[in-house]
Amino acid sequence: MLTATQTLSGLMGLCVGDALGVPVEFTSRAERIKVPVTKMLGYGTWHQPPGTWSEDSALTFCLAESLCRGYSLDAIAQSFWRWYKQAYWTPRGGIFGIGESTHAAMMLINQGVPPLEAGGTSEMSNGNGSLMRILPMAYYHKTLGFPELILRVHQVSCITHAHLRSQMACGIYTSIAIELLQGYNLLTAYSQGLQKIQAIYSEPKFLEEMPHFARVFGGEIASLPIEEINSGGYVIDTLEASLWCLLNSSSYAEAVLKAVNLGGHTDTTAAVTGGLAGIYYGIEGIPQLWVNQVARKQDIVNLARRFSVAVYTHN
Repeated sequence: MLTATQTLSGLMGLCVGDALGVPVEFTSRAERIKVPVTKMLGYGTWHQPPGTWSEDSALTFCLAESLCRGYSLDAIAQSFWRWYKQAYWTPRGGIFGIGESTHAAMMLINQGVPPLEAGGTSEMSNGNGSLMRILPMAYYHKTLGFPELILRVHQVSCITHAHLRSQMACGIYTSIAIELLQGYNLLTAYSQGLQKIQAIYSEPKFLEEMPHFARVFGGEIASLPIEEINSGGYVIDTLEASLWCLLNSSSYAEAVLKAVNLGGHTDTTAAVTGGLAGIYYGIEGIPQLWVNQVARKQDIVNLARRFSVAVYTHN
């Protein structure tokens, strides 16, 4: 049985990483090398108090809460629209820094476009906006067959990011998260997660996208020098950077601070890293001071509790 502690470790791990990155989003790597982030800061880029998380966490929480009532793409899409229109599941009653693809998808959803047709399909629509919120899907690994779970991962990505590359990045991330949830160490989870998903991505429709994931599937991502790790908004960059940070760290704090101090899309790189690191190191591995500083901490704890029950109640 999935415990609330297991769901909380991933959700809080993602949120804390996100909040650490928010104040320095879009700052350069050179700036971060000069003045590295070592603690929860405030204000900065978005003029928000310490512990404020971005739409990365907000949409992750919207997804998890929607899944508490069962799997419905319409319900998930409406939850995202509620976030956009009513600042639902935001830390302090407002939204900031929304990505272009997500914004465009919200407009289409409001016009009644079906969720599977709302996300951008052009090559330029491969930002990290679906990868950053996909983590809750990994928790269904014991109640859904793997191919069905990954199909749903792809569908949930499509609500805002429908290009095959974005769908596949979400699938790879979810597959690795599943292995971590099963208790494997970092390198084993990485290699087994890739092995499992490769069986699906060897299907013809995915093959032409596989070269874009060559560095991830090559198994050598951890050994790349930092100069070869990009931390912008491109989904491949975020996936690679998060895996690099995770595999080159020995604690939750080290992993997420490494992600933040890459500069660029600091909140999303740290959120994507933090989701996996939270699962691996557990809620007790996340510095308590950071957890206590996070906005709406108790609401997140309560959501994790509801979600852990729902995973076994609604498929």
